[in-house]
Amino acid sequence: MTQVFIYDTTLRDGSQGENISFSSEEMIKIAKRLDQFGVHYIEGGWPGSNARDARFFEMAQQEHFSHARITAFGSTRKPNTDAEKDLNLLALIASRAPAVAIVGKSWPLHVEQIMGNTRQENLAMIRDSVALLSGHGREVLYDAEHFFDGYKSDPDYALETLRVAAQAGAGTVVLCDTNGGTLPFDLETIVAQVRQSLSENGVSARIGIHTHNDCGLAVANALAAVRSGATMVQGTVNGYGERCGNADLVTIIPLLSLKMGLATIPAEYLHQLKSVSRFVSETANIVPLNTRPFVGRSAFAHKGGLHVSAIMKLPQAYEHIDPALVGNKRRVLVSDLGGRSNIIYKAKELGVELGANGFDSQKIAAEIKTMEDQGYQFDVADGSMKILLQKFTEQFTPLFALESFRVTIEKDKDQPCRAHATIKINVDEVHEITAAEGQGPVSALDNALRKALGKFFPDDLEAMRLVDFKVRVIDGRDGTKAKVRVFIESRDHEDLWSTIGVSEDIIEASWQALADSFQFKLAKKQDLH
Repeated sequence: MTQVFIYDTTLRDGSQGENISFSSEEMIKIAKRLDQFGVHYIEGGWPGSNARDARFFEMAQQEHFSHARITAFGSTRKPNTDAEKDLNLLALIASRAPAVAIVGKSWPLHVEQIMGNTRQENLAMIRDSVALLSGHGREVLYDAEHFFDGYKSDPDYALETLRVAAQAGAGTVVLCDTNGGTLPFDLETIVAQVRQSLSENGVSARIGIHTHNDCGLAVANALAAVRSGATMVQGTVNGYGERCGNADLVTIIPLLSLKMGLATIPAEYLHQLKSVSRFVSETANIVPLNTRPFVGRSAFAHKGGLHVSAIMKLPQAYEHIDPALVGNKRRVLVSDLGGRSNIIYKAKELGVELGANGFDSQKIAAEIKTMEDQGYQFDVADGSMKILLQKFTEQFTPLFALESFRVTIEKDKDQPCRAHATIKINVDEVHEITAAEGQGPVSALDNALRKALGKFFPDDLEAMRLVDFKVRVIDGRDGTKAKVRVFIESRDHEDLWSTIGVSEDIIEASWQALADSFQFKLAKKQDLH
């Protein structure tokens, strides 16, 4: 089985994405998690460019990595300077990283018009930099920036940059589609030509591929390169990166392993794929994409009644792989498009016994369709769906009950609004009245409820937090009197769940979704005990 090496650049290229920033400590946490997942190379950053990356490499020296080679990133020496005195190269050596990725120019446009350099000096910069790093015992990877644009412009020169790097000691030459504009069939042809040229010139360096997603083709281009002989794929977890992002390793790894029959990470670790994706998104403080292939919540979600009926008989009827292979699970969505099969499967998925008290799943399906006609949307609210099914089957035991709440908004001149909430709840016939402030009415309600419940469940809510809050007008023809739908998404260290509320009053709808979210969390905690 052909081995394709996985090179992760989440900590460097991924952190260049908008709204993503990792501390040195977070970088170490991610690196450790990627190492446990079996990634071969982890690019930790550019030690010569900033203090954060330099600190990461200092911290990495104190850690043990079982699978991955920590890799430092940098550029070739400056024009017309001595490589042994180049501060960037010296920082790469000082990082003590066992592998180093050095980026150089392969497109004459950049060499001559952007850098104001000559072609020969650019080749000397590549040669000297790789030779210095190789001479210090480092595994050197040469990243040929803008390679495909350079190849289209002047193939001989682009190829010469690769030959010079390999002859100076680079064990891998990485072809970079830096602008993300190459099409898969063109890229596949070029990689094949590169492989043939290097072979004919006696160059045995491994070929790597580094693609960007500006045309939505980063994953397709990476696969095309592998088909033509690339044996290293560079990318990021969840496709994070500058502009439209990088090739998504979360999609590439299962495609290579399960669809193309190639060796990537150790097969026994593939089931960690979803948890790795979630770990990185949590650390980056980015809400996970539900539609992300393989690991998203919607990746194996079924809504149509005919589809659900089919997968109950044979899952592969509507699933291209077993979701458990990548750590995901099958989900069935309940909506007005579904029927009895959806209810039966959904109840089983959520752990609700429909046979209790002789309840009819067809009747429950009809009731849910009526509620959806009134504005509810249960296919995006599994938390509320479970509570509703338990209520229909008389299995719901509320862990708290609302007696009343009052919310007030105060606005002073030239000051932001302040919200205050007073709430009275009942827990096992014990009444609790609590008040709290917040940035808005829902925030105040959340704080008051959390404060009140904390007296009965002191440790159960510490990890729970709201990650998304949406309000939708169901029918705008009634203006400010229109019914609204409130959607809340919450999470703890293990799970992500969603709840829903519907009312003509936005605060009441918010309360419904908020209360369901807390009921779901507390019930989950109780089930563990």
